[in-house]
Amino acid sequence: MVHALTLLAALSAAGASVTASPLGPPKPPKQFVSGNDVNPFVGRKLFANPKWATKLEATYNSFNSKGDRTNANIVRKVQKTGTFVWVTSRSGLSEIDDAIRAARTEQQRTGQKQVVGLVLYNLPDRDCSAGESAGELSSKNDGLRIYKEEFVKPYARKLKDAKDLTFAVVLEPDSLGNAVTNMGVEFCKQAVPVYREGIAFAIKELQLENVGLYIDAAHGGWLGWADNLPLAAKEFATVLSLANANKAPNARNATIRGFSTNVSNYNPYLVTNETRPAYTEWSPSYDESHYASSLSPYLTELGLPAHFIIDQGRVALPGAREEWGEWCNVEPAGFGHTPTADQGVLKNENVDAIVWVKPGGESDGQCGLAGAPRAGAWFGGYVEMLVKNADASVKA
Repeated sequence: MVHALTLLAALSAAGASVTASPLGPPKPPKQFVSGNDVNPFVGRKLFANPKWATKLEATYNSFNSKGDRTNANIVRKVQKTGTFVWVTSRSGLSEIDDAIRAARTEQQRTGQKQVVGLVLYNLPDRDCSAGESAGELSSKNDGLRIYKEEFVKPYARKLKDAKDLTFAVVLEPDSLGNAVTNMGVEFCKQAVPVYREGIAFAIKELQLENVGLYIDAAHGGWLGWADNLPLAAKEFATVLSLANANKAPNARNATIRGFSTNVSNYNPYLVTNETRPAYTEWSPSYDESHYASSLSPYLTELGLPAHFIIDQGRVALPGAREEWGEWCNVEPAGFGHTPTADQGVLKNENVDAIVWVKPGGESDGQCGLAGAPRAGAWFGGYVEMLVKNADASVKA
């Protein structure tokens, strides 16, 4: 999954600032907010995927062979940290079954309720603006029907049959970000109607009591500019409206819990105004917490829920990037703050949780660094860097 940023018109707002609220009262009803409006991360532990932990054994052995016990011990802590499981193809649907089995085992062993993080990522014409993570389906080859019938429907059935677990599902990273800023790319222009219909269908299918849905909202460096904030909210409302089209007169609205940000990117959760990077000048969304706060009033105005989960699986170190558009295997970077729903850490009531959506060590693509493997492949040297530069919360 990649973040090719074509910030069309976004940077034209130099000197613009976002107001505290885009419009005054009265507020519309929360038409797309779930009646069961509960943060799924409170009182639960984000499921730690044993498959990812197994991949990290090589990292542990590498540090251990060098006599580096400090970083070897950090690896052991990272292996127990919750991450999301990516489901990116029809054959990959078995990843859900494996995660359910492992989460049930852990829940029974520890007595700690688990929230299983999943990414639903297989739209036709996926990754229209870059191509590093292009998927298996094409809209020209019946891809939308296949997506609905052979991917989304079985995906939903598996979650419905696991009522003893809670799931947090991130829907289609980057797709609607492209709808907001990349309509000048012909492939994106053709793909966006498919994206909208596909995500709307997934929302309808996943209206389950044990599932919290989070539409991907890109990140602050992409959609967080003052000009883009209202456009992003409008795009999300368009998809939710489509999910509710043609429903029975008395049927309950299809709803979501909120939005995911910074998925597979490197932005920090919170920085001080004095330490913000120069490339964030004029942006109200210079870190992901501020992005959540900047976007929230526009969401609320359209009846959308202003709840966020923010990926901190990897965070760029200060000075690592010269611009937000650097998204691929950024160096240097480290594991970010450990997943938490503690408001004492979050300090933002719009944020449900800091999470690790991108499993650190999986390459962003054959870009960014010489010798980087294809997207999703294991990048051993890179994960060692993430360990060395890990946030203090990981090392504690």
